Amino acid sequence: MTIHILSSIIFGIIFGYFWPSEVLVQNINGLIDFGLCLLLFFVGVDIGRNKNIIDDIKSYGIRIFLVPIAIVLGTLFGSIMSSFFLKLSIFESAAVGAGLGWYSLSAIELSKHSAELGTIAFLANVSREVIALIMIPIIANRIGHMETIAAAAATSMDVSLPIITRSTKGSISIVAFFSGVILSILVPILVPLIISFN
Repeated sequence: MTIHILSSIIFGIIFGYFWPSEVLVQNINGLIDFGLCLLLFFVGVDIGRNKNIIDDIKSYGIRIFLVPIAIVLGTLFGSIMSSFFLKLSIFESAAVGAGLGWYSLSAIELSKHSAELGTIAFLANVSREVIALIMIPIIANRIGHMETIAAAAATSMDVSLPIITRSTKGSISIVAFFSGVILSILVPILVPLIISFN
């Protein structure tokens, strides 16, 4: 699975570099949306086939909120620690991390502060998404199923969800989707709030 994901990304980079097509570039957002919707449809079908999913979710109870909370706290802690090794203030570094993998929104929001910080946010959050796509199957096999959600962060509700579903079990997919929704709601709040302290 990891080889297929990595191969797809590399092939896409090579294709985009050597055969840039104006028609493709103009329609790329629509194609991405269509592909993502198709993936999510099949994820939904796979989840729907599992008759025990509702019982699995009920078994988590209020603890289901601990997943996105832990992801936010862990990400912010890591981001703050990285500020000691980078030429970024604690708040700049934390704001970049608060993007939680949502590279487009965090980059736009932090570009208002500075173009350099917006670029760093874009690269950091794109990297998080790509690394998550590659590492999720490995994390599922070697560490645990719930931990795959932390790697994906906000993308666990869309881009990373098919990989999480394939690498784990159905109940984890529901938790991943729920966590991704909560994190996606928090990103537009956390990023501007944190950078406002800088």
